Parts: sequence; C-alpha cells; structure tokens
Amino acid sequence: MDRVQTKEQFEELVERDKYTVIKFDTTWCPDCKNLDRFIGDIVEEHGDKDFYAMDAEEFQPLAEANEVRGIPSLLVYRNGEKIAHLHSKFAKTPGQVREYLNSLE
Repeated sequence: MDRVQTKEQFEELVERDKYTVIKFDTTWCPDCKNLDRFIGDIVEEHGDKDFYAMDAEEFQPLAEANEVRGIPSLLVYRNGEKIAHLHSKFAKTPGQVREYLNSLE
C-alpha cells in the first residue's frame, strides 16, 4: 500500500471518480500493526478500489478535518466526498474490514 506523501497528493486522490480508501495510521499504533498483518489480502480482493496509507500525526490537520478520532481508521472517498468511515474500534478483524468494504458495492 503506497503512502500519501503530501497534502496535495491526498487532495488529488480523493477527487478521483473511483473508490479511494485511505488508512490513517501512526508508526507506534499496535492496532495499526495488527491491521497491516491482514489488510494485504483484503486489498487484493478489492481491485476496484485504490488503497493508500497516511500518518495521522504527520497530517494532523487533514486527520482532524476528516474526523479521524482513532487509529487505524479507513476512510473511503469518491469525487471529493468522504462516503464512508470505519473507526478504529470496528477495524480490528478481517471480517469487520471486509464487511465495511463490501457494503460500498
């Protein structure tokens, strides 16, 4: 999963006419590391979506503007609009993440 490097890159990604999933995380977060153990298989199952990760502390103003209150959080954007938000407490198992992403279709 590629990482968002700039605010401008984030803005370009969320404007696309395609589901773009952004995982907000941090380097020190144990739940983020747990999610990383299984997210690869889920990314492969969802070829119709683009997945990126970004550091919620490095991009704190963007995280706050998008109501990221826990990490990891998976936010889905399309055409410049946030259309779904999976908060950290619901992103602990592969089943929870799959159900969330499948609900978009």
